Amino acid sequence: MDFEIKGMEELKKQLDDLAQRAERLDGTHSIPVPELLTPSFLAGCSKFASVDEMFQASGFKIESAEDFEAIPKSELDAFIKNNTSFAGWQQMLEAAGAAWTKQQLGFE
Repeated sequence: MDFEIKGMEELKKQLDDLAQRAERLDGTHSIPVPELLTPSFLAGCSKFASVDEMFQASGFKIESAEDFEAIPKSELDAFIKNNTSFAGWQQMLEAAGAAWTKQQLGFE
C-alpha cells in the first residue's frame, strides 16, 4: 500500500482503510499452513516452490493433521534448519505469520 498524500481527505481515507483491515485481524485466527507458506514466502527462504513440495522432500508421511502432529519436533526442526533459512518450524511459522499479516494490512 502506497501512502501518497494528495490532501487530508485522501489521508483520512487511507487511514480508515488501514483501520478496517486491522480490525479484521483482531483476535485469534486459524490460517491453513498452505496459506501461510505461500510460494513467494518459500521462494525467499528455501528452494521449494510449494508447501507440498517441501513436505514431500521431508520424507515424512503427511496425509492428515494427525500425521503431521506425530512428527517428532526435533526431526521437523532439523529438516527446516537444513532446508530453509530458519532455525526451526516455529521460527518459520512466526515469519510466515508476520508476512501474512503485512499482506492482510495491505503493506505487501
